[in-house]
Amino acid sequence: MNELSISSERARIDVGFVHRFLSEHSTWAQGIPLAVVEKSIAHSLCFGGFLGDRQVAFARVVSDCATFANLVDVFVLPECRGLGYSKQLVEAVLAHPQLQGLRRFTLATADAHGLYARFGFATPRHPHTLMERYVPDIYLADKRVPDIDEAASEGAGLETAAP
Repeated sequence: MNELSISSERARIDVGFVHRFLSEHSTWAQGIPLAVVEKSIAHSLCFGGFLGDRQVAFARVVSDCATFANLVDVFVLPECRGLGYSKQLVEAVLAHPQLQGLRRFTLATADAHGLYARFGFATPRHPHTLMERYVPDIYLADKRVPDIDEAASEGAGLETAAP
């Protein structure tokens, strides 16, 4: 097994590599524009997994670095899977100094529950308290969110108090 090195240095992240994987091969971000990936990386704590100088893995954390974090966009290239790299990547994320002492650390996964369970992630204790606004195919469909855009432009469904 080749040694995987993991870095959270933003300058080491190959943005083109991340964009290609997310937009062409992921199940959650098909068609994501490069500008969106660039902005998401700029505003997140990112982790690259490297074999030598070649990036083969990625993870991104959105956090206030005090109380909450959300782990997203985790992937290892298909040809590098099954070698323990995803475990090393998650270990590095959870050990990062800026992500210690958080009250809540969340993630969403379709098929890696076993991986994350070994690190203490579980089904929410109180799922009835959680809500989301989810547009799974936003990058493939019309770029706007119709109900919000229409409400904003037409005032539809918006109640205002009389002065």
